[in-house]
Amino acid sequence: MARVVVTNRIPAEGLAALRAEHEVIAWEHEECISRAECLELVKGADGILTLLTEKVDAEFLDAAGPQLKVVANVAVGYNNVDVPACEARGVVATNTPRVLTETTADTAFGLMLMVTRRFGEGERVIRSQTPWQWGMFYLLGMGLQGKTVGIVGMGQIGVAMARRAKAFGMSVVYADDYDPPAAALEGLDARKVTLDELLRVSDVVSLHCPYLPSTHHLLSTEQFALMKRTAFVVNSARGPIIDEAALVAALEAGEIAGAGLDVFENEPAVHPGLLSMENVVLLPHLGSATVETRTAMAELAAANCLNVLRGEAPITPVTH
Repeated sequence: MARVVVTNRIPAEGLAALRAEHEVIAWEHEECISRAECLELVKGADGILTLLTEKVDAEFLDAAGPQLKVVANVAVGYNNVDVPACEARGVVATNTPRVLTETTADTAFGLMLMVTRRFGEGERVIRSQTPWQWGMFYLLGMGLQGKTVGIVGMGQIGVAMARRAKAFGMSVVYADDYDPPAAALEGLDARKVTLDELLRVSDVVSLHCPYLPSTHHLLSTEQFALMKRTAFVVNSARGPIIDEAALVAALEAGEIAGAGLDVFENEPAVHPGLLSMENVVLLPHLGSATVETRTAMAELAAANCLNVLRGEAPITPVTH
């Protein structure tokens, strides 16, 4: 029987699958585990389930010990995992793609609707009991029909976002070094363009690329200057893809019309300049936050861990 450590709370279904085969030590407090507590907890682990709140680096791996076989990250992104450090120690790293595709695309589309139609502003008016009166020009927003969405990163979530946009009568352009399978693009009439062209022609720019060194501050001062003054940016991917200080400056200068953000550069901190802006929608990283999706993520991470501990291939390994 192996020792499996779970570094933060996960749905019970994932824990049950692990406990059916192994000894499980799980952090079950509502507050996130501290770094010191995490390094202590993982000692002697054969398998570890981590969340994006844990930094899996050389220090973490060395604290666990040489018997460690697998780190199963309960997220599709794995920028919190030092994959080369895992490979150097013979540790398999896995993630949880596919199971959160539709939910995350729903979140991105919801952000787009909220910021373009000014729904966040409207709700704040009601909740604050600010006097209001219906009028032809009151809280006018931008309709989506006939507009262009520019999708940065045409992976599974990007394609799912494109399907939603197409259903709302939008045109789709995308920028990506990767070419999706032709079947995934069927019926979308999606046009591949450079990032600069995407920024120039899009009414909404939606980010769905992974966070890598090459995508750090992918959108910054120069890129915001290329966008239409009437355009919006939506980020449900990873916070540091956007230079938040540059975003605040662009919004203050009226270079772009607004932003919808589910993720932040220094999460959970948010640039203070964003907090008072009415044309910005802010969510606390809710992209995959449905009961069904979070359960599926936990179950997939557990299955990855169990496969490796059985000497079998993981279902969704991370390749570097």
